[in-house]
Amino acid sequence: MQILVGSYLPHLQELHLRTCFLSDHYLTKFMSNFKSNSSSSSLRSLDLSNNYFESPMIFKWISQVNPNLVILDLSFNSLKGPIPSDFGTAMTSLQELYLTGNRFTKGKDLRSLADICSLMELSLTENNLDEELATILQNLSAGSCYGHSSLFILFLNMNQITGEFSSISTGFPSLIQLSLAGNRLTGKIPEDITLPSKLESLSIGSNFLTGGIPKSFGDACLNSLSLNNNSLNEELPLIVNHLSGRCAGNSLQELDLSTNRINGTLPDMSKLIPFLEVLKLNENNLRGTIQADYRFPSQLATLELDSNSLEGVISDSHFANMSKLKYLSLSGNSLTLMFSQNWVPPFQLEEGILLRSCKLGPAFPKWLQTQNSSLIDISNTGISDVVPNWFWEKLAFPMPMDVDISLNNLTGKIPNLPIWPSYVDTLNLASNQFEGSIPPFLSGAYILDLSSNMFSESRLFFCAYNNATIGMPISMLSLSNNTLSGSIPNCLSHFKSLVYLDLSHNKFKGKIPTSIGSLLNLGILILRNNSLTGKVPLSLRSCTNLMRLDLSENKLSGPIPSWIESLHKTLTMVSLSSNHFHGSLPLNLCHLTNLHLLDLSLNNLSGQIPICFKNFTALAQISTPINVSLRFQVNIGGDIIFRSVNYMAILMWKGAQRIFIEKHLFLKSIDLSSNQLSGKIPTELAELFGLVSLNLSRNSLTGTIPSMIGRLTSLEFLDLSRNQLSGSIPSSLTQIYRLTMLDLSHNHLAGVIPTSTQLQSFNASSYEDNLDLCGPPLPKLCKEVVKPPLPPPQDEDASVLSLGFYISMALGFATGFWGIFGSMLVNRRWRHAYFRFLNTLMDHIYVTIAVKFVKFKRRLRGLQS
Repeated sequence: MQILVGSYLPHLQELHLRTCFLSDHYLTKFMSNFKSNSSSSSLRSLDLSNNYFESPMIFKWISQVNPNLVILDLSFNSLKGPIPSDFGTAMTSLQELYLTGNRFTKGKDLRSLADICSLMELSLTENNLDEELATILQNLSAGSCYGHSSLFILFLNMNQITGEFSSISTGFPSLIQLSLAGNRLTGKIPEDITLPSKLESLSIGSNFLTGGIPKSFGDACLNSLSLNNNSLNEELPLIVNHLSGRCAGNSLQELDLSTNRINGTLPDMSKLIPFLEVLKLNENNLRGTIQADYRFPSQLATLELDSNSLEGVISDSHFANMSKLKYLSLSGNSLTLMFSQNWVPPFQLEEGILLRSCKLGPAFPKWLQTQNSSLIDISNTGISDVVPNWFWEKLAFPMPMDVDISLNNLTGKIPNLPIWPSYVDTLNLASNQFEGSIPPFLSGAYILDLSSNMFSESRLFFCAYNNATIGMPISMLSLSNNTLSGSIPNCLSHFKSLVYLDLSHNKFKGKIPTSIGSLLNLGILILRNNSLTGKVPLSLRSCTNLMRLDLSENKLSGPIPSWIESLHKTLTMVSLSSNHFHGSLPLNLCHLTNLHLLDLSLNNLSGQIPICFKNFTALAQISTPINVSLRFQVNIGGDIIFRSVNYMAILMWKGAQRIFIEKHLFLKSIDLSSNQLSGKIPTELAELFGLVSLNLSRNSLTGTIPSMIGRLTSLEFLDLSRNQLSGSIPSSLTQIYRLTMLDLSHNHLAGVIPTSTQLQSFNASSYEDNLDLCGPPLPKLCKEVVKPPLPPPQDEDASVLSLGFYISMALGFATGFWGIFGSMLVNRRWRHAYFRFLNTLMDHIYVTIAVKFVKFKRRLRGLQS
């Protein structure tokens, strides 16, 4: 660098130091050398982008060293404000300033930029600006220039700018291009808004705008208008009518209103906005029938109407005057494409043909032979035909391609063409009726999906180029749901780029080939539902990037491999169900701390459930659900392109398989059902708070259900049926509010079913065959034991008083009784006198009653007479 400064700097006009790992510390010395050179003023363009500058003092250094710069690029550093106040006044010649990808947050930190009167282009894309739009615009225009009359281009996209889309013509009257896409603007666009008179391009996509487009937009001479990915909900005919105003109707060339909620029918664009070249109305709520006499603008190069509810028949007359069309997307509508048998389109769709779910068949569209498109999607279009040879030959066209002809009824054999250059990105032939041998030339695709066909032979495909010095570029391969038989060919070593391999639901038998260990990039391996035998090959431990391993529904035997712990850094899903694995659960499993799904059901495993299962730390976290989409990259023509594939979760429930989709694709699950496990359920399982599904059914587990099972608040599925569990149902189970499936049947549980909203909502079959279990929803009611009421509590003094009272009363009665009757028994005179008194008393009572009775009868007769 010192040589550069000393020898060549006087003659430099452009200096590019992009991605040189420069920092503030290094710049101090470099700029001092730069300043000492008297000829440094010749420099007009300086690029310091993609480095590690943080201090805003870099602006001061630049303004002191070379204030005559015309172009300055400081993008993708870590700069934050405030920019020195004298920077703007010093840079009198600066016309282009790029500050993309930094850390500016407030408009006041950028205020000095308003003093650069010569500035024509300013980019603040991908910063952290989080103020209202009006505040930011005010700071950018409140300098000594009295409004940026020279600023033509302003990029504020990809920030966090809030507020409404307000008027910008006052501060920036000369703007030609403005981008505010990717922010958080809300509300409706004001009806009285005024756009700069010279504005040609306006992008406000990816915000939260509602309503429609004001009529004033039609008065601006816009060439390009993008409002995609908002929440606009106005009728399309009204929007188009507003845009066909005084100037925009004749100037608008690009209109992007995709991914909104716009409704209504298609208006006559050819008359209202006749010079459109790009029209994107996809992913809206458009409806209605496209009439036979409808005409699109003749200048269209891009037409996107996919993912609406449009109907009608599209014929060759609709495209009669559209010779410039390059990209056509009508997918996801109820349209029928009916062209003449020998129709030759006037256009050349080089960029894309997307007709998914339209009606094209039953014959294979012959007009495609005239097109050389890099993107073809005619999936699910009702084609029942043999694919012509010219279509396969087109795949060798020397350009990247993405081809999808899946979900049709295409038949026949694919011809074995010579190997061709690997230009095809994605080739999807799934869900058809292709048969015979898989031709080797298909391995030239990066992503190849041949699933759900009738292919019966794969050896030629796997082994034809086994001796090739250059490996096949294929990254994803799905051959599932075919009739492939025999052993899996041991010729996988040249498929070194494979990230995803699915050979499930075929008729493969024999051992898993050892060459599978050479697939060092493998992330997903699915061999489910074949007839594979033997042990899991040791070579598989070399696949250290393996994330998901599914070997279910085979005839594999031996113990669970202990070497599986070597994959502990990546492995998240392991499914070995429905095999012949035996022995105890290896403690090595506990090292798989990233595990989200473990399915060992339907084997011959024995012994106890290891306590160390609590080490599954990923299952203990509630806030980190697994995303079953594997994202990987492929190198296509020197460009890195990211792709993703999905893995569907299959769980056992009540002895049958269930496929879980949508939110259940994020399952965190342990399934050890249908084995020979014994012992108690470890209480430590209650520490796996993130578990969504736990299935321990159909084993020989004993003891009680862990009392703290209610801590598993994320549980949706719990199956402990068909074991030998005893004791009561823990009351903590009532705390699991998400529980939607529960089975505790066929155990030895006893007592009352705890009362809760969830537990009583399940069918009685969830608790059946627990003889001592009672309470709803079971018909067996619980017996209530009635106990006699206890006497009210009394203090000690009251008890003593009551006891003394009763004793005194008894003694008094005995003394009185024997005092009277004892004397009569001893003295004969007293005894005779006592009995005479009783006889006299009885006679007196009798006479009195008789006299009263006679008087009563006389009175009664007198009343009757």
